[in-house]
Amino acid sequence: MQKYFEVGQIVNTFGVKGFVKVKPFTDDVERFEELKTVYICTKNEMKLVEIEEVKYHKEMVLLKLKGIDDMTEAEKYKGLYLKIDRKDAKKLPKDTYFIADIIGLEVYTDEGELLGKVDDIFPTGSNDVYVVKDELRKTNFITKYS
Repeated sequence: MQKYFEVGQIVNTFGVKGFVKVKPFTDDVERFEELKTVYICTKNEMKLVEIEEVKYHKEMVLLKLKGIDDMTEAEKYKGLYLKIDRKDAKKLPKDTYFIADIIGLEVYTDEGELLGKVDDIFPTGSNDVYVVKDELRKTNFITKYS
């Protein structure tokens, strides 16, 4: 199981006061209001930062993070991912799973034939599409209807 979950990606700055514009990776964007901290992830480290303010603009989350006080500083974080500790994740209803916990699971037909492992999941609104790759990296797409 993963210890950390990606909750978004910083895609741009917003305004001159140091807000970052975040593309959320969660079904519940208002979830950010419940978070006190997030990790900003680079290739070499995870930096824990405090969330000072949360706003929304179109389908993006705007975050004011402690220590990022102007557009120039915010620009340095463009493209980086935000993570939270699993213990800070929202509790899920019964028979509901985090995508991170499904990736890598084996997929079998009703007859017991191994199709491969879940490589990715694309939510499309009305259903999810599971990308399943076999040992030759051949791709199968499986649609899961809600």
